[in-house]
Amino acid sequence: MKRHWGALLGLLWVQVCWVRGVNVEQSPSALILREGTSSTLRCNFSATVNRVQWFRQNPESGLINLFFTASGTEQKGRLNCTVNSKELYSTLHITSSQLEDSATYLCAVRHSAPR
Repeated sequence: MKRHWGALLGLLWVQVCWVRGVNVEQSPSALILREGTSSTLRCNFSATVNRVQWFRQNPESGLINLFFTASGTEQKGRLNCTVNSKELYSTLHITSSQLEDSATYLCAVRHSAPR
């Protein structure tokens, strides 16, 4: 049975993970917004990273790669990814959200640990 969510979107994602000694934290932990509105998800990391990767996971599918970015800003349709390597964060901005944006969003980082 398929649920009808009307004009509300639920966006959830993992809050904290560890990548080779780098603490990665996403915020907010949960988000509900109306169709047509915009929102920004933020990923903070505790050390300099080589790349930031954003994924979307829909309930019926596996992980979908959205961005794999070293620095700066990249845009794909209504999605915009920014990586600020100096201030140790990345954002994923969703413009004019639509029902199909309801998913779990994940941030991962690539870090070269000192040897």
